[in-house]
Amino acid sequence: MSAAERLTDGLYGLGWSTVKKLPEPVAARLGQTVADLAWKQRGKGVQRLESNYARVVPGAGPERLRELSRAGMRSYLRYWMESFRLPAWSAERVRTGFDPKDIHHLTDGLASGRGVVLALPHLANWDLAGAWVTTELETPFTTVAERLKPETLYDRFVAYREGLGMEVLPHSGGSAFGTLARRLRDGGLVCLVADRDLSASGVEVDFFGEKARMPAGPALLAQQTGALLLPVTLWYDDSPVMRGQVHPPIDIPETGTRGEKTSVMTQALADAFATGIAEHPEDWHMLQRLWLADLDPAKGPS
Repeated sequence: MSAAERLTDGLYGLGWSTVKKLPEPVAARLGQTVADLAWKQRGKGVQRLESNYARVVPGAGPERLRELSRAGMRSYLRYWMESFRLPAWSAERVRTGFDPKDIHHLTDGLASGRGVVLALPHLANWDLAGAWVTTELETPFTTVAERLKPETLYDRFVAYREGLGMEVLPHSGGSAFGTLARRLRDGGLVCLVADRDLSASGVEVDFFGEKARMPAGPALLAQQTGALLLPVTLWYDDSPVMRGQVHPPIDIPETGTRGEKTSVMTQALADAFATGIAEHPEDWHMLQRLWLADLDPAKGPS
C-alpha cells in the first residue's frame, strides 16, 4: 500500500470513528466548513462539478455556477457527515430521516413476489435511503460496490454498508450479475446507483441534450428476471430530513432485440434521473466526467 493510500484509508477511518461521536449540529457545521474550504480551493472536483452543472442548468453564467458548486459541495459533505454517523443512528432516527413519496411502487412490487430493482443517481444520500429500507420496511437488499483502492478502504465501505443491513457485492469479478439475478428471482430487492458507467461499455443515452453512457445492468436484470424496474430520485431541503421520489415502473418493451429493449429502458431511466437532477442540481454529487464529450476513449470514466 502506498503512502497516499494509507493516508486515504486513515482519513476515512478517522471519519467513521470520530464524526459519528459528534453531536449532530456540530457534525453539520463541520461538514459545511470542510465543504466551503474545498470549494474555495477550486480543485479538479469542484471544477468538474461546475462543468457538469453547466449541462444541467443551461444558460447559467459563471456566478450562478459558482453558487451551485458551493451548494453542491455542501450537499456532498452533508452526505459524508451523515454516512459517517449512520452506524450510530438509532432505528428511530433512520426512520424519521427519510421521507419518500410514492413508496407504494416499491412495497406493491415486493408484495407481488416478482422482485424489484431500484436504480438511483448520485443524488443526496443513497446510503440513508438504503438504511431506511432495511429499517422502516424491514427489507434487506443486495447492492454492488466499486472496488476502491486501497483494498482496506473497500473493506471499510463493505463493512459499513453490511452494518446497515445491505448485502454488498464487488463490481468487478463477473459474478455479481448472476447473484443479483438469483436474488430477484427469489422475490428480493436489488438497489443500484446507475447514472455513471464504470465499464466504458454501457448504454449510450441522451442526457440533458448530450450523449452519455449509463450501465446496462438495471435494464438487463429486469428483462432476465421479470423484476420491476423503479427509478428513485433523492434530494435535501432545509430540514434534517432527506426527501425522495419513487418513480413509476419502467416497462419492458414488447418488441425488439435484447439490446434494443435495454437501450429503450436505460433511456427511460436517464430521463427519470434527469427530472430529479434538474429539480435539485445542487444535490447531484457528480465530481467526475460523465458525458462522452468529456471522456478520453482510451481511458474511460475517471
